[in-house]
Amino acid sequence: MILQLPPIVASLSLSLSLSLSLSDWNRTWYTANPDLTQCFQNTVLVWVPCIYLWLLAPFYCLHLYCHDRGRIRMSCLCTAKMVRLHTDFGQSLLYCSGLSHDLSQTQKQHFCQITDINKNILANVTILALCIIQLERVRGCRSSVFLFLFWVLAVVCSLVPLRAKIQLAMDEVCLQPFNLQFNRNIITVSLSLVFNLLQNPCPVKDASFLSKILFWWFTGLVVKGYRTPLAAEDLWTLREEDQSNKIMSELQQDWTAESPCWGITDTAVLSITAFSPSGRQEKALASGVALGSRLQDQAQLLRKLQKEQSSGFFLLRTLARKFGPYFLTGTLCIIFHDAFMFAIPQVLLLDFMRDEDAPLWKGYFYATLMFLLSCLQSLFNHQYMYTCFTVGMRVKTAVMGLVYRKSLVINSAARRTCTVGEIVNLVSADTQKLMDFVVYFNAVWLAPIEIALCLFFLWQHLGPSALAGIATVILIFPLNGIIAKKRSKLQVKEIQMKFMDSRIRLMNEILNGIKILKFYAWEKAFLEQVLGHRRKELKALKKSQILSYLASFSPSFKIAFAMFGVYVTLDDRNVLDAQKVFVSMALINILKTPLSQLPFAISTTMQAMVSLRRLGKYLCSEELKADNVSKAPLSSATIPLPVDRINIHVPRGSLVAVVGHVGSGKSSLLSAMLGETEKRSGRVSVKGSVAYVPQQAWIQNATVQDNVIFGREKLKTWYHRVLEACALLPDLDILPAGDATEIGEKGLNLSGGQKQRVSLARAVYRKADVYLLDDPLSAVDSHVGQHIFDKVIGPKGVLRDKTRILVTHGMSFLPQADHILVLVDGEITESGSYQELLSRHGAFADFIHTFANTERKESNMEPVSETDEDQIPEDLGKLTEVDKARTGRVSLKMFYDFTSNCVRLELSCTPLCCSFTKPKFLVTVFLQQVRLEMYKKYFKTIGLSIIIPIVFLYAFQQGASLAYNYWLSMWADDPVVNGTQIDTDLKLTVFGALGFVQGVAIFGTTVAISICGIIASRQLHMDLLINVLRSPMSFFECTPSGNLLNRFAKEIDAIDCMVPEGLKMMLSYVFKLMEVCIIVLMATPFAAVIILPLAFLYAFVQSFYVATSCQLRRLEAVSRSPIYTHFNETVQGASVIRAFGEQPRFILQANQRVDFNQTSYFPRFVATRWLAVNLEFVGNGVVLAAAILSVMGKSTLSPGIVGLAVSHSLQVTGILSWIVRSWTDVENNIVSVERVNEYADTAKEASWSIEGSSLPPAWPNRGTLEFLDYGLQYRKGLELALKGITLNIHERERVGIVGRTGAGKSSLALGIFRILEAAKGKIFIDGVDIAEIGLHDLRSRITIIPQDPVLFSGSLRMNLDPFDTYTDEEVWRSLELAHLKNFISNLPDKLNHECSEGGENLSLGQRQLVCLARALLRKTKILVLDEATAAVDLETDTLIQSTIRTQFEDCTVLTIAHRLNTIMDYTRVIVMDRGHIVEMESPANLIAQRGQFYRMCREAGLV
Repeated sequence: MILQLPPIVASLSLSLSLSLSLSDWNRTWYTANPDLTQCFQNTVLVWVPCIYLWLLAPFYCLHLYCHDRGRIRMSCLCTAKMVRLHTDFGQSLLYCSGLSHDLSQTQKQHFCQITDINKNILANVTILALCIIQLERVRGCRSSVFLFLFWVLAVVCSLVPLRAKIQLAMDEVCLQPFNLQFNRNIITVSLSLVFNLLQNPCPVKDASFLSKILFWWFTGLVVKGYRTPLAAEDLWTLREEDQSNKIMSELQQDWTAESPCWGITDTAVLSITAFSPSGRQEKALASGVALGSRLQDQAQLLRKLQKEQSSGFFLLRTLARKFGPYFLTGTLCIIFHDAFMFAIPQVLLLDFMRDEDAPLWKGYFYATLMFLLSCLQSLFNHQYMYTCFTVGMRVKTAVMGLVYRKSLVINSAARRTCTVGEIVNLVSADTQKLMDFVVYFNAVWLAPIEIALCLFFLWQHLGPSALAGIATVILIFPLNGIIAKKRSKLQVKEIQMKFMDSRIRLMNEILNGIKILKFYAWEKAFLEQVLGHRRKELKALKKSQILSYLASFSPSFKIAFAMFGVYVTLDDRNVLDAQKVFVSMALINILKTPLSQLPFAISTTMQAMVSLRRLGKYLCSEELKADNVSKAPLSSATIPLPVDRINIHVPRGSLVAVVGHVGSGKSSLLSAMLGETEKRSGRVSVKGSVAYVPQQAWIQNATVQDNVIFGREKLKTWYHRVLEACALLPDLDILPAGDATEIGEKGLNLSGGQKQRVSLARAVYRKADVYLLDDPLSAVDSHVGQHIFDKVIGPKGVLRDKTRILVTHGMSFLPQADHILVLVDGEITESGSYQELLSRHGAFADFIHTFANTERKESNMEPVSETDEDQIPEDLGKLTEVDKARTGRVSLKMFYDFTSNCVRLELSCTPLCCSFTKPKFLVTVFLQQVRLEMYKKYFKTIGLSIIIPIVFLYAFQQGASLAYNYWLSMWADDPVVNGTQIDTDLKLTVFGALGFVQGVAIFGTTVAISICGIIASRQLHMDLLINVLRSPMSFFECTPSGNLLNRFAKEIDAIDCMVPEGLKMMLSYVFKLMEVCIIVLMATPFAAVIILPLAFLYAFVQSFYVATSCQLRRLEAVSRSPIYTHFNETVQGASVIRAFGEQPRFILQANQRVDFNQTSYFPRFVATRWLAVNLEFVGNGVVLAAAILSVMGKSTLSPGIVGLAVSHSLQVTGILSWIVRSWTDVENNIVSVERVNEYADTAKEASWSIEGSSLPPAWPNRGTLEFLDYGLQYRKGLELALKGITLNIHERERVGIVGRTGAGKSSLALGIFRILEAAKGKIFIDGVDIAEIGLHDLRSRITIIPQDPVLFSGSLRMNLDPFDTYTDEEVWRSLELAHLKNFISNLPDKLNHECSEGGENLSLGQRQLVCLARALLRKTKILVLDEATAAVDLETDTLIQSTIRTQFEDCTVLTIAHRLNTIMDYTRVIVMDRGHIVEMESPANLIAQRGQFYRMCREAGLV
């Protein structure tokens, strides 16, 4: 029975049988005129694009359905695409009618049915493409990857039939209809390209697929950067997926769920405390709880250790869950890259060159295939790098966000374990390590696979001899592993964690306490400490770099020598021909990359693991617990604190005063009410909102208005009332821009009293329910303090209806308090109203009676008039500019003048508020290329005697490389006689000797460059350190500490590592390029015609790239410093931010600063990808040209020289790209030399010491002071702060200096210490003009106890005697006289007690007593007290004054006083007003004169 097949099936069967004729290789390969079968062209090549479209269209439509970006309006371009597709209907018919043109008559009838099939297929495909275009427009897809690949596939499939039709047309002089199909496909692809050209190429999301893979969308910014210097407004806004808000909103949820230690951190909601008296029940329970508490503490410690060990893994898993899917797309790209990389050595021209009968088209085919594979390799490689850098950028944003948010909730105990410098290091150095880890992580697992594949292909070419290469690799791996481990140990344990962290931490403290260093002339001591850390850091760095160079000691040569040597010695008939040599060398060159990457990737991974542990440890630190303070109704409750047995009840609207000695726990009580301390038992309840005024005012780097309203809406009437109550209106009247005047970092341009009043105004403006006031009146003058108490805090003040808890040392305020708490050693010993406490006749009553005569307050107090308050602030103009801006606002402007007017950066930082959507950082860069002076500076530091030998070493090493490569080509061309080559032993010996010489030269050059880099880095760091330490105080008041810290951290790190590495790479590749050019010109001299234009083209592209890249680098560097400054500011003011509930606003500000920095960073790394892709495509064209020239010269060239030329020409693209990149890296990082060197030209203080000075060793031996028409100003152009001061102070005289805020009291002290130089007149000490002696000679011979006590992290003894000048007995004696001996003796480590950063583990009063101990230890003839007892209680103040009177009775004492009672027994009192001395006489005489001093005493209740 015979079955009749349906016509269409029969047709398909026929087409399939005809397609099988493709297996006739005589027609397609073994022929001089290759072609595919006609049937294959007319069926398979037509159907393949259609099948692609139909199979993938459902998935693509589903993708469009799930990702709706909004409808796009119909454009002319979209209309053109649809019109072109409509024409396909008619053209398809014309095309299909010509399908059977070349078929035999017997086949035409079968192809009639195939023609119908093709008509239907093409019609349906056209309709489907129209539908997809319309769907993309509706769903908001601007760039169609799916359709672009379809049209490209259609064009490729049209090429073969097009060639056949062109050939036929040339033979028959007729045009075939198939040309129309090719034209249609070309038009559609062109429309896709026109899309990219018509649209804005900058945003990635709007770029076409081709533009994305070639980075053409970046070209617009490159051209703009080349034509005009880039400014911040020229940069694109971040994509939504790269913004901090988007990243952190999702990541924080994952981290909260992942981290085992994440706790509830909402401490913003508080309620009012209630009181419950302690009873016997608590005492009975105490002993029973003790044992359980100890066991609980031990279990808690174990849990903490476990968290720290696993925290790094938790963080990694959280980041992987968030960014892993996108990172995997990059991993897929690198896998494709490797596939094409291994395919290239298989298509070298060597077989073609060896086959004399091979037709030329095969040579052209191999050359074209090599070009295409190289292009695809480049595309996938740079897409991988782009993905990695994008993920790295997002990881940086995520880690910064997590660390910042953690700093807002970390508790005080955990905060003391890490300094601000260490936290800044977490967000700078550790985040950089994680970014490097993202880029090199795939090399950890991919490099071994690449090595295995290389060895597999080498086995195919060389047989068992490849085992020698395997053995060499096996030997190299353990060596590299040992070296990587040693390097990691050196970098992590010695450099990063120990020495670099210590150096940065110390620098942060030096910058924060620079005023104290200058007062005490301690710069040299701390300079030596920093340099000590630096020496150890560089020593470990040198060891690490030398080890890395040992690991990279010519591994490719060692493998080649081992394999070729074993191959030729195993059997005389093993011949090294060109195919074996150069394919093997190509594979060995591939092998070189994973061998060099693997140890670096392992090292980077290990460093990243350490950084993850450090970050995880910080992120898992203990947080403030939500139940430390609970919101509860008004009922009895207990407030357990670090102090013992506290039970308080504070009724609504009452004023509670808290008094006690220094260190008694007053500030801890307020901290407990804020939830800042850990609650062991009991309950703290606060009802309503809270406002907090800390003991040390925390001021933002913002305007006065922004500091007061603190993120709230400005209510003009209430705002003015607050300023008036806080006595700020007179200060605002004389500020250049009023309340719009910018306050410097940490309030540097305000006096201590002004800072405290701004801090108080911030709290008052808040209209909170509960006010916690930690001794806010200690820093202001007594009459101002009384004014503030009456207008703000007291029974008639603006806060009279609020609940107020006031910590105070002022006895005059206590009678007006509703309730008084007396704290002694953490316990409330007495409580009650003022009269109740007096009637009990306890310790408080005795204390009051003792000091009543000095703190008596009149019942009728005269208000302070505004005319009396209207004084010129002494510190006016430290930061603000003289000329006002048109807006009335004085902005903080940082000017970076990079020598010879070559670069000038201006940064105006407008403070952020939550209403902003983008930070107003106006960054303008007036830029030329990096000037030659910076290179001269860098190389001059190294020395010409080292640089010249390095250049000769490079030339020598590349000459050896050229020699051994050329030797290999000669060996490959050696004729084979009787199946063998002669003198193989000699050839192998010469080859080995040349390779060994090259390896030694490489090692020598790299070590020499490393040493040169360390020499330059050491000197530049020392110059920076000395320049900064020798700068005057005005420099530090104008320069944010974040900027300076960034110089010592990021910029010095770049000079340490990046600049030497960039120079090494650049020189290596320049000499390698010279070698390649010589080899290619030796083979094909005609290549010079291509190489010369290429050199000009590369120079042109490089000029575009370098101009833009350097500007982006500067913009990124400038926008990085505000991040660290904001971090620093937030960490120091975290308690205030939490108390006011402003965490969301500050988080928003941090996000904006990070996003602004990433706005510069994103185009910066895209610029590198743009350069690499475009240069490599041009370079691949050169490879194609070189290969074609070799094919054309087949008859005259030997296989050896062709193999040498082609294998080296394949490296040209990478070499040129690396030259430009390394050159750009050097120029980008030489900016660090600019930024480090920029402070060399700033104003400096006078010399620390003068050689040959005739100053007597015992000077001053009398202590006399003489001011002769002395004038002082804070900056040129400003009004004098001191005007014509003429004054004689005799030896052993005690002089008090008083005056209202801004009268010039502290300016007098600054002039004595020459913190500010005289504008006119002179000061004589013991007859010596202080302007003619060294600063250290002056400052070390006189002593000051400053208003703000500053301690440095380190031992207590170091804080007292950094030069180790005094014995322990003398130190203990000074502590005893400072009333600290008992406290220090009870500490476990006594004098070696470790002070935390800023001395935060001591109370403010204790820190002030340490400053007193310093003065007692130095015991100079002149002592200046700058409001030194403002932060201590009256009893301690009395003890201090008694100590000063007895211990400094033979000294001259100048006291700048707030408490007038402390100077009533002084020899003389100087009353200052507006920079003049208005009164000067003994206190009794001044009171008798009834002048300004009398009025001040009357206001203070002393008369």
